[in-house]
Amino acid sequence: MKKILVGIFSLLLIQKTQAQSLEKLQWFNEPEKWSIKNNALSMFVTPQSDYWRISHYGFTVDDAPFYYGTYGGEFEAKVKITGEYKARFDQMGLMIRIDQENYIKAGIEFVDGKYNLSTVVTHKTSDWSVITLDKTPAFVWIKAVRRLDAVEVFYSFDDKEYIMMRNAHLQDNTPAMVGLMAACPDGNGFNATFEQFSVKHLPDQRRLDWLKKNASTN
Repeated sequence: MKKILVGIFSLLLIQKTQAQSLEKLQWFNEPEKWSIKNNALSMFVTPQSDYWRISHYGFTVDDAPFYYGTYGGEFEAKVKITGEYKARFDQMGLMIRIDQENYIKAGIEFVDGKYNLSTVVTHKTSDWSVITLDKTPAFVWIKAVRRLDAVEVFYSFDDKEYIMMRNAHLQDNTPAMVGLMAACPDGNGFNATFEQFSVKHLPDQRRLDWLKKNASTN
């Protein structure tokens, strides 16, 4: 019984330490109204703000709220998102950003009254892919896994079964800003809540392969 209790305590401790302390993150384009309570971030998303570069529309914007930490190497990031979407293109989710010309943002984007699983990948110019949902979920989990020179993006409605929505290139061996992004390109702002944000370190894949090939025989 003692071993079981110790095991349960250890598991709870691991789960607790996986969640990032939001107070330690920093703002890029801090919104006027935001708060942190019970390690959840709530904000009123800045009106007329977005992240986009050049393609299709012909303009570049880099002015939406982004609350982030900087991480090197390979990792898994995920968050539970809930938004009171109102206007066309209202959006929120995860963003992984190297600089203003290289970033990935993924989450929910509200278009024509429907919820869309949305990913924008930017390498000097932006592209946009969407999966329209046939239902209106109360919340969505978004997960991004950075391995080598790619990021795999997934979504879930229960934090158990994850479905891939995009695999995109991102320069490897370069520190990245990872965090919580929301934008309101076409509206007057909306309420967005991010819960249970976590970033888990993953061992470098090339190093693991090298160690396997050069394993000691002693």
